[in-house]
Amino acid sequence: MFAFDNSYARLPQVFHRPAKPAAARAPQLIRFNHRLAETLGLDLAGADETRLAQVFSGQVIPVGAEPLAQAYAGHQFGHFNPQLGDGRALLLGEVVSTQGQRFDIQLKGSGPTAFSRRGDGMAALGPVLREYIVSEAFAALGVPATRALAAVATGEQVVRETMLPGAVFTRVAASHIRVGTFQFFAAEGDVDAVRALADYVIDRHYPEARAGENPYLGMLAMVAERQATLIARWLSIGFIHGVMNTDNMAISGETIDFGPCAFLDDYDPRKVFSSIDQRGRYAYANQPGIGQWNIARLAECLLPLLDADEEKATDAANGVLKDFGDVFQVAWLQAFREKLGIVGATEGDRALISDLLDLMHKGEADFALAFRVLSKVAGGADEAVFAALFAARDGLDDWLCRWRARLADGGRQPADIQAAMEAVNPALIARNHRIEEAIAAAVYGDFSFFHRLVDALTTPYVDDPETAYLRVPPTPDERVTRTFCGT
Repeated sequence: MFAFDNSYARLPQVFHRPAKPAAARAPQLIRFNHRLAETLGLDLAGADETRLAQVFSGQVIPVGAEPLAQAYAGHQFGHFNPQLGDGRALLLGEVVSTQGQRFDIQLKGSGPTAFSRRGDGMAALGPVLREYIVSEAFAALGVPATRALAAVATGEQVVRETMLPGAVFTRVAASHIRVGTFQFFAAEGDVDAVRALADYVIDRHYPEARAGENPYLGMLAMVAERQATLIARWLSIGFIHGVMNTDNMAISGETIDFGPCAFLDDYDPRKVFSSIDQRGRYAYANQPGIGQWNIARLAECLLPLLDADEEKATDAANGVLKDFGDVFQVAWLQAFREKLGIVGATEGDRALISDLLDLMHKGEADFALAFRVLSKVAGGADEAVFAALFAARDGLDDWLCRWRARLADGGRQPADIQAAMEAVNPALIARNHRIEEAIAAAVYGDFSFFHRLVDALTTPYVDDPETAYLRVPPTPDERVTRTFCGT
């Protein structure tokens, strides 16, 4: 099935611990991503649902796998924990895709590891389905993220606040190396391990850094650039990660760990969904600053590699941190210019964008729906349809006049503007209440809505009449105001 080539397993033992998945009692396949499997070059000949359930629950370890749990540390809500590691996940191994890209194949919820810290290492069904839904929604939206290969029910019950059905999620990632991976070794003063990890990251993710005067500084700058542009993309789709700890920031630049994540309904820059984010550290508008803070923690780990002179090393790292802010601002402006259908750059663009967001906040307008309807207004639809989305409309007419004047700068036809806007403003997002609806039904054995939702989210930029009901914002009694980690 897998043509494994396990480079991480060849790193010294300090980087990982051997792990063995617990044998699921009665695994049943919930969903398998055949299209992704094809991209990964998996050989599925003779692999029926029973076999897939056995492999992707951990009941059967495929030939060539070298299961291991990765070591890492991390700042969790600003507080440093020197040892976290894969407590409920294990890396089966790595494969090289049909495009020549290396990917990790990881099981989440397959049982305890050396890093479980008295936890059971299992996953409940709800978090597994949430990660499957949001991972694939991100892929369809074109935002870098880990992918979902399989979801399997284990036939076991897991103990949380109540007894819940257990499941295993198979995650595919460019790698599972995190800022926290570097922190694990830096906290122990193991500069040799930090250097070995940096060399591995450069070879795997940033080989172009080798051409620079200082490959480690080049790597840091490239990681920072990817994170800055990624977070700008999050904001452009109204996404709140919810738990931006340093152990949840992937060095590859992918979105990772869809625990208490959520998408905005009505726009509010202070919005928080995560039940554990009591002080709003990871609120929607705080995400760029937290991303920069996380990069600063990575830079601290790399200081001995940047320069033997600590002052020079610090200056170099500070330069990268400044560049993070600059890169983010450019990416954010470009993303929202595209959402508004404007081309080129003028001095007033930032104010035009910010003023609309302020109006949306005051008017409690739905984030995704407002931009999608505005796309149609650009093509000739009645402005009243857009205005109807706002509970308070003071200043909206003036803003629309300014926006239309800015659109005229491009000299394009309305239909072309609408098409360009609809290509970046999704009609369909993974709305919180729909995810919860899918989970609630699945807990009782009905996966039909889960499958319909995943299927619909594969075409988020299409106005499909059959999925129109999924685009509707929640009613007040349907609103999801709190999301939870899957631990």
